Amino acid sequence: MTEGEPRGGASQGAGAVAGCEDDGVSTARRPGAAGRPRALLRSLVRISAAVMGTVALLAAGASIWAWTVSAGHIETAGERPGDGEASRAPVAIVLGAAVDADGQPSPWLAHRLDTAAELYTSGRVEAILVSGDNRRAGYDEPTVMRRYLLSQGIPDQAIAVDYAGFDTYDTCVRARRIFGIERALLVTQDFHEPRAVAICRAVGVDVDGVGDSRAHSDRIGWTVSWVRERAAAIKAVVDVVSRRDPTLGRQETSVKEAVAWTREHRR
Repeated sequence: MTEGEPRGGASQGAGAVAGCEDDGVSTARRPGAAGRPRALLRSLVRISAAVMGTVALLAAGASIWAWTVSAGHIETAGERPGDGEASRAPVAIVLGAAVDADGQPSPWLAHRLDTAAELYTSGRVEAILVSGDNRRAGYDEPTVMRRYLLSQGIPDQAIAVDYAGFDTYDTCVRARRIFGIERALLVTQDFHEPRAVAICRAVGVDVDGVGDSRAHSDRIGWTVSWVRERAAAIKAVVDVVSRRDPTLGRQETSVKEAVAWTREHRR
């Protein structure tokens, strides 16, 4: 038994040495293990930076396209030249925007409608097409827009309604293919005009934009919307290049009828 003890002790000593060696190996590996999360984080940062850079380049390119196509075709409401030089068209197209919970147009939408009403009463257009979102139960931009114009003294017979203007591209395509519009004044906020005008002109509608600038008073809202426009320009290019079909349906004659009614009653 006594002879066995040294062997046991030696074994324990060897085990201790082995344990130390194992600990040494483990200790040697720990820095590498700790470095892996940092390496992964650096990779994620590089990938994120690459993605953000790519998106920024695409947004810049799409925005340049919109600004180039719309150049010379946009005016700011209230800052146009004399009536003899101001652009005219048979119809004003008003792009939809948010409607408040009480069924009234949001301030920005009301500004658009006020601009369209002024275009009609000044004789620069002979009809107004209101185009907006009506895809959800209880939410109806076009009807709210029409009611607001009526409250501003615009004749019901001079207003046409597009219930499937779900976005700017849809409105422009439907204006050409469903309502037969070839020439129009396009009404929205000024920061939105380059993209909107570029889309409409790209799908075959000869438009000039009349942009409302009162949104500038809402600095936060205007800034957020301006940034959003940069991303939305990418979608605009994709829509135009892909020639995506919006919700279509039967041909509408309401715009032509509204123009004819105004021409008859303005004599």
